[in-house]
This record gives sequence, C-alpha cells and structure tokens, in this order.
Amino acid sequence: MRMQHEFRKYLRSYAEWGFRPPRVQIERGLQRLGSEYGGYFVDTSLIGRGATVYSVGVGEDISFDLSLIENIGVEVQAFDPTPRVKEWIALQSLPGQFHFHGRGIADFDGEAALYPPPREDWVSHSMIPPRHYRCQPTRVAMVRLGTAMRPQGHKRIDVLKMDIEGAEYAVIEDLVRERIPVRQLLVEFHHRFFPGGREKTRRTLALLDAYGMKIAHVCPRMEVFTLVQAPREAWQA
Repeated sequence: MRMQHEFRKYLRSYAEWGFRPPRVQIERGLQRLGSEYGGYFVDTSLIGRGATVYSVGVGEDISFDLSLIENIGVEVQAFDPTPRVKEWIALQSLPGQFHFHGRGIADFDGEAALYPPPREDWVSHSMIPPRHYRCQPTRVAMVRLGTAMRPQGHKRIDVLKMDIEGAEYAVIEDLVRERIPVRQLLVEFHHRFFPGGREKTRRTLALLDAYGMKIAHVCPRMEVFTLVQAPREAWQA
C-alpha cells in the first residue's frame, strides 16, 4: 500500500512538472538518515569525522543531525531563528558535537520578518509574506552563509542541509555567487509557496548544475533533493 501511495504521488508530481520533471544525474550509494519526517538521503562515503556539516532550518526534528553525529562523529553547526525552536532546543539533552546558533541563514546580514504558520501546533516559520502564513511576523537575526562560516574558520561545507521555507532560492544564489564549495546539498524546495514556483526550482537546479552539483536523489513529491559535487566524468548524459 505504501509503495502504491508513493507511486501515485510520483505520477501526480510528474504531471505537475509538465512531464519534464527533474531527474537523477549521478548515481551514488546513498543512505537515508533520520526520521520519516526529518530524514534525508546522503552519501556517507563522502563524509569523514572532520567533515564540515551545516544544518539550516532544524525545527523540532534533529534526527538527521543526531544520526550523523552518532554514526560518523561529525560536528554539526545548526541554525534556526524561530523562537519556538530556540525554546525546544534549550530543553533537549544534546551531544557536544551539536552546535546551535539562534540565527537564520539568508542572502544578507541583518534582520528579517519571520511569519508564523497558520496553526498553533505547526512550528515552521517563513520569510515569505503571508499567502500561506499569518500576518504577525517576528523580527529575527539573519546572516549570509559566508558570514556564518567565517568565525568558525570554515572554507568549505561537506554537507549543507536546508529546509528554510522558501528562502532556499536566495541562499543558493548567494552561495553560488560567492563560490562557496559545497560537497553535498540536501534541500527541500518550497515551489508551492510561489506562483510559477516549479519553474523557479527548475532555474535554481540549472544554476546548481552549472556550478557542478548534480542530482543524486529526488523524492516522489519532487521537493526534497540530494545534490553532489562530482567530477565531470561521473555525470550521466
């Protein structure tokens, strides 16, 4: 039954993409880490104990981050400016390798309005003005990815996980513009937030493709992607 459900989601998404959906470009031995809700596919063979991992937009499910720490022993730099998330993180018993920063990642340094979700039991906030969110925003601190990396002395990122409710497009443009080396990008695209959003995602994937990052996994809804920086000879035609 689950397989049938996933197949129906794929067929629906296939049509929504005008029968030209994003496709896997490079085959990697991926492993799913984390919970059903908060898990991602990642190539663990590319991650050593000294890997630089940034988890941007953690919410109240850090199972992926904790799994990386437990299985590989990496240090995780986690970012989320949501007030409720800060409170939740403060109540958790976390390993020393999990480093939480109560700021958001954007394409600028400064403050931004963060809009809460329409239901009290939801946690995900967004910088996207309400068509999907209530109209009482909170002002929060934001920094560019390069700004966040500088105090840590990081020159590259081995794993960048992003679930930032529509802000991912600007952050990706910024990291490409600044030529920040990223080995693996695990990202949820929120094209459903924007009119013509799938074309916005398609353009962003083309930008990443030109930057040398190839699609290694696409979820059935065609929203969650794993992209890997790979040598040209490994690309599929």
